[in-house]
Amino acid sequence: MPSMDKPWLDRSHDLSDLAALRGHYTGTPGASSLAKVADHVHALYRPYIEASPFLLLATHGERGLDVSPRGDPAGFVQVADEHTLLLPDRPGNHRLDSLRNLVHEPELALLFLVPGSGETLRVNGRGRISVHPELLTRCAVQGRLPRSVLVVAVRSVFFQCARALMRSGLWQPGDWPGEQALAALPTAGRILGTLSASHPGGEAIDGDAYDAALRPRQRGSLY
Repeated sequence: MPSMDKPWLDRSHDLSDLAALRGHYTGTPGASSLAKVADHVHALYRPYIEASPFLLLATHGERGLDVSPRGDPAGFVQVADEHTLLLPDRPGNHRLDSLRNLVHEPELALLFLVPGSGETLRVNGRGRISVHPELLTRCAVQGRLPRSVLVVAVRSVFFQCARALMRSGLWQPGDWPGEQALAALPTAGRILGTLSASHPGGEAIDGDAYDAALRPRQRGSLY
């Protein structure tokens, strides 16, 4: 029997099949929830993409699911046509989690955020990784080419209502954590120093040195 102080171990209340799920969530999608879905980048959805400086990219590969942030000045994701988006890949950490996943399984999902807007935009489709010279040049910033361009074949596009962002207070500065709360968060160096010390066969990372060099290194390698 699961411990009473660990109810998450008790699976007797799980909604583990579709019938149980539908039985618990008794409502049905309203007309507005269905009518908002387009199978292309509708003219009314395009402004959200062009105004967004930040998105989340979800992929699925041999090692499971992954979600990764992507950001650049607004308009960095280009609408090539109403069925195609172009997402540049800038310098990163060389893990290639998303790209490896897409080579294995091209299905993807994008979530676009626009600062100050409660609505977000969801895009589902398939992606392929291109290094076509014209696409790289088209997505250059400050004269620097992206490493590759993700060509997204759009399958569905729709907006997500504002409830989640309203509840989170994401765009409300008064709801943001203060300096003291932010300072209490473990730094990247502290995390790496601690985890690397216990990593089998790995070399321990100097966390303080990592933190001291991190911001200058990031600013110098954005593109």
